[in-house]
Amino acid sequence: MANGICFDVKEIDRLYHYQGRDLGCFCSEKGTVFKVWSPFADRIELHLYRNGNLDGGLDGNPDRSFGNPCAFEMKLLEKGVWERKFPENLHGTFYDYTVWIGGCGRRTADPYAFACSCNGHRSMAVDLSLTDPEGFRKDTAPPQENEQIIYELHVKDFSYDKDSGVLEEYRGKYKAFTLSGTNGEYPTCMEYLKRLGITHVHLLPVFDYSALDEAGGEKQYNWGYDPMNFNVPEGSYSTDPFDGTVRIREFKEMVQALHKNGIRVVMDVVYNHTYSEDSWLDRMAPGYYYRHWEDGTPSDGSACGNDIAAGRAMVDNYIVNSVLYWAEEYHIDGFRFDLMGLLTVELMNRIRRELDGRFGKGEKLLYGEPWRAKESPMEEGTMASLKSNVSHLDEGISVFCDDTRDVIKGHVFYEEIPGFVNGGRHLEKKLLCAVTGWRRKDMQTEFNPKSCAQVINYVSAHDNFTLWDKLVLSMHGGNGCNNEYRKERGPVSGAEAFKVKYKDVLAANKLTAFIYFTCQGHLFLQAGEEFGRTKFGDSNSFRSHPEVNMLRWHQTVEFSDLVSYYRGMIRLRKRLPGLYDKSADAAERITGERIHGEGLVSFLVDNRGKRDEAGGASSDDLVSEKSGYQQLFIVYNARKTEADVELPPGEWVVLADGTQADCLKNVRSGHNRRVRVEACSGLMLGKL
Repeated sequence: MANGICFDVKEIDRLYHYQGRDLGCFCSEKGTVFKVWSPFADRIELHLYRNGNLDGGLDGNPDRSFGNPCAFEMKLLEKGVWERKFPENLHGTFYDYTVWIGGCGRRTADPYAFACSCNGHRSMAVDLSLTDPEGFRKDTAPPQENEQIIYELHVKDFSYDKDSGVLEEYRGKYKAFTLSGTNGEYPTCMEYLKRLGITHVHLLPVFDYSALDEAGGEKQYNWGYDPMNFNVPEGSYSTDPFDGTVRIREFKEMVQALHKNGIRVVMDVVYNHTYSEDSWLDRMAPGYYYRHWEDGTPSDGSACGNDIAAGRAMVDNYIVNSVLYWAEEYHIDGFRFDLMGLLTVELMNRIRRELDGRFGKGEKLLYGEPWRAKESPMEEGTMASLKSNVSHLDEGISVFCDDTRDVIKGHVFYEEIPGFVNGGRHLEKKLLCAVTGWRRKDMQTEFNPKSCAQVINYVSAHDNFTLWDKLVLSMHGGNGCNNEYRKERGPVSGAEAFKVKYKDVLAANKLTAFIYFTCQGHLFLQAGEEFGRTKFGDSNSFRSHPEVNMLRWHQTVEFSDLVSYYRGMIRLRKRLPGLYDKSADAAERITGERIHGEGLVSFLVDNRGKRDEAGGASSDDLVSEKSGYQQLFIVYNARKTEADVELPPGEWVVLADGTQADCLKNVRSGHNRRVRVEACSGLMLGKL
């Protein structure tokens, strides 16, 4: 029993599994059709309105709305589907429903809606063909590159800073992405992204969420992990949240602009829970869309009060169709799944198949968090998309690798616990395992991916500390400043402590980037990581002030050496098949792993091009056409002192060291062909 209604899930799925993709409101010059799925309803009434205002809240009484709604009875079809047709194009008309179950009527917006009112409490009929910016139907994604460099970005963070140069009315909005230049002294926003060289922008949630008042002031802030209307863009990022078409058009303009600038778009999707269990989904089919324990209490594996019941036929259909809608209508190029461990392996593999079938194998990027906050009751016969089950996921579905993250920089929650780059001990073997995307056969771990294609290598994201803050806290203690800097600058504490450009933190940041950029797998970085982004020690800034979260664009000048280092590593990565290879046998390219002592490791990489079926380099591609180097020699030195490492036979050049990346320096080898690696730095050499 859930919400007072008793039902057998398997029986509901058997009797009412509707496989059509026509739920919602569709309107054109041929007319308008409203369709919803509500298997428990006795009758449903459709209400049409002239505007989207809603007075009196969500008390289930449509008569409390502004204006006098026109009411129409819906017709029951098969499989629990209800329908109402009109000969007119009702584009711009607002609507909602009253669903009657057991003599009780509840007002609800349309869970399948494609447009809505300000704050999403009322749905809107929309002719989507009227929302396209000029040329959008011809918009296509830029060609796939050798490597995917994913850049995680919040729409508001991108342009809120006045130093962004963005017009005030566009700051924090979708429109900021449409500006090709900001006429400043240094590149910002889109111009900066192009120069950095990333291939994908990963947008934090951009479908309609509940945490903000869309008509409120610009000082409001939220990451957006509180979904309300899954198929509608968030209105607070639009220039007019009251006109339901504006957010749609401006979202499309943003995608179109990113594509024109050679950048693909990933959407962060939150299908594991809703803002409240009292959602449009639950009002249409009480109890069906959510998981409950045997005693009827809601499960809370999301730590947000409810869990979507993935594994049920119409729940899975809803999620699959929503993903396809964003890919088709908005030209989204990839999806990142929040708390993917609450979804099922079967559902994720189905999404992969559906996207591949429509757009081509691997054309859309798919990845997610292979964990959940708490236990959650799964449907019988399903398997959770957890890290321990990664081998059951399609090879085209990747997961965030917390093992790589933590071995490099230290514990994600406890700032004082370091990783390899900031003083951690006995991590060398794990680090070498990370290099191969955790595919080393001699090291059994819980994480056993089919190939490094299933691995997302990262060291910072919106959650938890920024990389800079983690390094400052772990290397300089709670007050953020050691004796050296106290002498130079006097007492430094609080927020100011995170603004200091510490030499040792800068070196550790570069070494961190060097390491994960030389690990096999996909690459992911939090926006601003490459210029020392700080949130002043705020480890959970989901609703902190926008000035805490925003990208401070002048830091790209202050940290220009760090930006240059990341740009160089990005350029290198795209040219080195030994590192960007995602095949099942890519790990075999890594040989000669050696632990020289605490804090010092090295290995060789076969950098030849395509590999034949036997696992070796193909005869017509013995030298990489991209880089010209048959072999790479890579060293990680986390020690506080420089180190001499024996250089393998051959002629070598330096491609990256502790200060520069993509630099092409001649090797200055010492006695007995040994090469010097500076303290807290990496070294990459290419064999000519």
